[in-house]
Amino acid sequence: MSIITSYPDTFDELKTKVREAGLLDRVPVRGSIEMVAVLVSMIVALTTAPLWHPVLLGLFITLIMTRSVFVSHDILHTQYFKNKSLSKKLSFPFSAFILSNSSSWWDYKHNVNHHTYCNIVEKDEDIRALDGAFTHNAKGNSPFLKKHKHLIFWGAQFFMFPAFIAQSYSFVIKRKLWGEFALMLMHWPLIWGTLVYQIGGLNTLMVALTVNFTLSPWLSFGFITNHLGCETFNEEEAKNFSWMELQMRGSRSLSGGKFIHWFYGGLNTQIEHHLFPKAPRFNLLKVQKMTKDFAKKHSILYFETTPLMAYVQINDALKEY
Repeated sequence: MSIITSYPDTFDELKTKVREAGLLDRVPVRGSIEMVAVLVSMIVALTTAPLWHPVLLGLFITLIMTRSVFVSHDILHTQYFKNKSLSKKLSFPFSAFILSNSSSWWDYKHNVNHHTYCNIVEKDEDIRALDGAFTHNAKGNSPFLKKHKHLIFWGAQFFMFPAFIAQSYSFVIKRKLWGEFALMLMHWPLIWGTLVYQIGGLNTLMVALTVNFTLSPWLSFGFITNHLGCETFNEEEAKNFSWMELQMRGSRSLSGGKFIHWFYGGLNTQIEHHLFPKAPRFNLLKVQKMTKDFAKKHSILYFETTPLMAYVQINDALKEY
């Protein structure tokens, strides 16, 4: 997607309105309630495992893990608590224990690189999927990838969870983050060791397969709508953009209301999340209304579509590779 437009640098006006409405205020109480609810739910799932059919148990654990991803994401953006060090420590029960995922890796990959350099080809690895198929200068250099691009890309969405785990372990080992590495290893006896003890190896395998093939697409089909198929830029082009222009031109929000907001963990309001990464997920629908009104007032393009059309746009961009 390529759009040529002019964005006035009026972000301070919008930010002032959002702040005065209290929508940037952190939510320690509501965030803590959600954190406790997720942890209690996992304890319930593990202790009552023999009472469940393995597939239903897998679906329940998928729900818990999905919420863990969103909670960890929000904590690391300091949406619940202002203290960055405290926030990182509070993310470990969700990232390391429940998911075997690295908070340090996610913070570096997502918070530092992606949010700072949104859709800048040289910096933002999130848009370099499939040999840069979604960048504006993709040329289809690999005949194999070009021939099988649809099968490879859409098929890969069902393996995002193990891919995240692999990237997490690679990151912490390379950075020699042995304390976090030890916490991540605790996931296996805490979650899967408990399940083997409770319901046996075969039933645990059924749970694991159910989790992977529901959790992976749930997360990936949410993540890919955020930026793939949006404008991309090289570093020289991006130097001419304000913060607001870079975030709005490189992001896509989804329509659909409260259910879509719950299902996508707030990532459906991607434009607002990128403009205000510390704004709590619980406030983003209100921020979205203010942002859309602001964009209309200043004749700024606001890129919003339905979830289904987002996937169509992504597939159309893939065809160009």
